[in-house]
Amino acid sequence: MDWTLFIDIAGTVIGLIYLWLEYRASIWLWLFSVIMPIVNAWLYFERGLYADFGMETYYVLAAIYGFIIWRIKGKKASEQADASQGIRHASLATLGKVAAAIAVFWASIYWFLANYTDSTVPLLDSFTTAVSIVAMWALAQKYVEQWLLWFVVDIVCTGLYFYKGIPFHATLYGFYTIMAIIGYRKWHRISAHSK
Repeated sequence: MDWTLFIDIAGTVIGLIYLWLEYRASIWLWLFSVIMPIVNAWLYFERGLYADFGMETYYVLAAIYGFIIWRIKGKKASEQADASQGIRHASLATLGKVAAAIAVFWASIYWFLANYTDSTVPLLDSFTTAVSIVAMWALAQKYVEQWLLWFVVDIVCTGLYFYKGIPFHATLYGFYTIMAIIGYRKWHRISAHSK
């Protein structure tokens, strides 16, 4: 039996549930942010996506952090009867720091993959991982722009995953690309109403 196909399908189903919860800004997305990496780590390692594999450990830690942050902000929002639940836009200064962080992570991860692994896609694997690291942080902070970061990751991953032979994840990321646009628009409306 080809376990790669089974894990590809299972990870895709979990990813769809996660996306639905993220779109709704549900705190339960963080539970699936722990489950999904456990399923996906094996798949990515098997396909030689080493940065994506390593990223799964970060996702688990970021999920714990995100849950704690959302829980704290959720309590404050409910105390203030704030319907926006803390969703907001990042400042220009924050966006500059985001760009710098992506560049540093990308260069560092690329250097590691190019020098210490047999990765056949170190440039793209390191890029999607670098942007994902920052996007998870932006999601935990409830920045509307996190959706734009995910859009970039998703569109690149769609092609990368087809290339690496994991078609269900590639299709999932194609769907994520569309949902990133829809999610951005929804969170933008929520942040506008909270002003």
